[in-house]
Amino acid sequence: MKLLEGKVAIITGATRGIGKGIAEKFAENGANIAFTYVSSDDQARKLETELSKHGIKAKGYKSNAAEYAAAEEFINNVVEEFGQIDAIVNNAGITRDGLLMRMSEENWDDVMNVNLKSVFNITKCALRTLLKQKFGSIINMSSVVGIEGNAGQSNYAASKAGIIGFTKSIAQELGSRNIRCNAICPGFIETEMTAQLDQTIMEGWIEDIPMKRAGTPEDVANAALFLASDLSTYVSGQTLNVCGGMQT
Repeated sequence: MKLLEGKVAIITGATRGIGKGIAEKFAENGANIAFTYVSSDDQARKLETELSKHGIKAKGYKSNAAEYAAAEEFINNVVEEFGQIDAIVNNAGITRDGLLMRMSEENWDDVMNVNLKSVFNITKCALRTLLKQKFGSIINMSSVVGIEGNAGQSNYAASKAGIIGFTKSIAQELGSRNIRCNAICPGFIETEMTAQLDQTIMEGWIEDIPMKRAGTPEDVANAALFLASDLSTYVSGQTLNVCGGMQT
């Protein structure tokens, strides 16, 4: 039996990178997928088709998780369409890098809203369904930058650190209702975004990784699969680093 057979998973920001890798891994393991996207309808329809080849139901919703009303409408539509929510992957995220002295208020607010407020929005809006069910796994995508910081990414680091604190608090609040909440902290992961970086910069970063390679979206997806499945029914409030040994 597949690890997520018959389960329903929500994934925000799933049309590329880590989110797409998680959607593919979950579909391979039998989960029906409801995902959000904010821009390309063509990419969303393509992903629906790709995921459906695994014999599951997949539907994309054009919705901005950073807006509470949109998140509420999205969750209501998913419950109406799919009937339940077994796993939530709060993955939506952006960067607006820059040194603090040059960082605009807009760049700070954009990152905090998309990366952190979206986690509050989706989790809060799904709460009624999760409490009624008395089960569910919430997986929040943080980052090793949220643990150790990074020059030029104070907004991103703050948002990802906030996710860790939120995760631990929600695990304590909802544990008695059999609802789990964990965070994943990816390290340097090869995605469409990192592919645009200068090769010399990438090689320098990889040299600092004990395993001497960048991670892949599948590496992160495998961790998410564990946390979404019944293999982790006694794991909650934890931060799982997927970083090749960067954090020890």
